[in-house]
Amino acid sequence: MTNLWDKPEITRREFLEKCADAGAKTFVFGGLVVTTAKLLLPQEATTRWSARRKGAEKEVIYGFVVDTTRCIGCGSCVRACKAENNVPDGFCRTWVEQYTFFPNGEVVVNSPAGGENGFGDELPDRNLPEELGQLPVRGFFVPKLCNHCINTPCIQVCPVGASYKTKEGVVLVDPQRCVGCGYCVQACPFGSRFLNPETKIADKCTWCYHRITKGMKPACVVSCPAKARIFGNVNDPKSEISQILATNRVQVLKSYLGTNPRTRYIGLDSEVI
Repeated sequence: MTNLWDKPEITRREFLEKCADAGAKTFVFGGLVVTTAKLLLPQEATTRWSARRKGAEKEVIYGFVVDTTRCIGCGSCVRACKAENNVPDGFCRTWVEQYTFFPNGEVVVNSPAGGENGFGDELPDRNLPEELGQLPVRGFFVPKLCNHCINTPCIQVCPVGASYKTKEGVVLVDPQRCVGCGYCVQACPFGSRFLNPETKIADKCTWCYHRITKGMKPACVVSCPAKARIFGNVNDPKSEISQILATNRVQVLKSYLGTNPRTRYIGLDSEVI
């Protein structure tokens, strides 16, 4: 429907012309001029909204789910990511953290080499006296990666526009534009970025963009033996990730920051940072 109020101020002639364009009719009753315009009926509005929504559903928007109740801390995802993306030694695009809880309320977070080689059976270093002999009461693993936020602080601070978002919602770094200033590394509240010592530019998880644009899944998803990582098109109601999001309670990291991450978690404990 034509918008009659495109301009803050219009003349009477312009108003009548716009009304005519909108299918309006003008009646004169003595000194009273009445202009009627076609209104959008409720059923018409519903039809148009449904059509727009169907069009939006066809657009591919990627999402990622991490199920912490399934992760076994094997490190397969970290190794697969490093091999697939040539990640330099000492750095990770994705990593796994181990959370261990003790009876006195202490929570120890451990991530040796980003969890690349697993965690073994040894307990993490603690600050408790040995004579207490306390054993952990519970523990779990939390895989982490770039959250590909909707409200991205990393994109906002980039002075050269090297950090950007694709039409599918994936946050990437343009290697031709990045100057290696590190602003985005500091701005990311999740510690997901680093300066690559070999390329001298910002580096991060891309959800294996070179793979997903060819219909393949990210390397970490393929390599996970516990199926703790799920990736797919959230705009497709029949996709695995859409079914999981519809049937599970999911959370995001640091929700209070308002970055609206596209990476979501199942079974995320309140102690996870």
